[in-house]
Amino acid sequence: MYFDPMYFLFIAPAFIFSLWASWRTKANFKKYSKVPVSSGMSGAEAAQRILDGAGIRDVSIGRSRGLLSDHYNPVKKNLALSNGVFDSRSLAAVGIAAHEAGHAIQHAKGYGPLKLRSMLVPTASIGSNQGYIVMLMGLLFASQNMVMVGAVLFSAVLLFQIVTLPVEFDASNRAKALVVEKGIVGIDERRGMDKVLNAAAMTYVAAVASSLATLLYFLVRSGLLGGSRD
Repeated sequence: MYFDPMYFLFIAPAFIFSLWASWRTKANFKKYSKVPVSSGMSGAEAAQRILDGAGIRDVSIGRSRGLLSDHYNPVKKNLALSNGVFDSRSLAAVGIAAHEAGHAIQHAKGYGPLKLRSMLVPTASIGSNQGYIVMLMGLLFASQNMVMVGAVLFSAVLLFQIVTLPVEFDASNRAKALVVEKGIVGIDERRGMDKVLNAAAMTYVAAVASSLATLLYFLVRSGLLGGSRD
């Protein structure tokens, strides 16, 4: 098997960053899942209060399977919360639920980056499935043209992830403000909730770093960026 030290030079830092971001998210969620929220509200109840306060009546709240599988589906207008969030009356649960409710508010108000991200889904899906493989084949066959085609496809993934950043940060900022405004979380206890949301946000930054490192590796290794592949 061929071993390329350059690959690890590019990928290792991003990989370590991703592991750290994932660990930090799970650690903060575990810690603040044990801290009850003063209002006594569950994640589902918190999300419903925020949606009601925003005048959103056409979004349903249901359950999703798996740990931290919470998400908002703009097509079905469904806010899906994992069991650890839906029923839990903890700071972590209401924070995550409020974050997802923030996405529903973005959708209702026509938030620009969210619209753009939805438009990028088809091309990002193609790039995710084929971009890496085409770039790898380009290296194996010493074809810069093939690497370039793969890089263009993979760039769609990177663009999607970059556009995702303002979407996620904005949803978290909305959540941080709304939980206090709606009496779900007290100002003094919001610090713990913020740590959960901030940690989760870093996983999206890590995804961008990982994709960027991968793209740069193939461009440099093929000689398309920085000179000869030799």
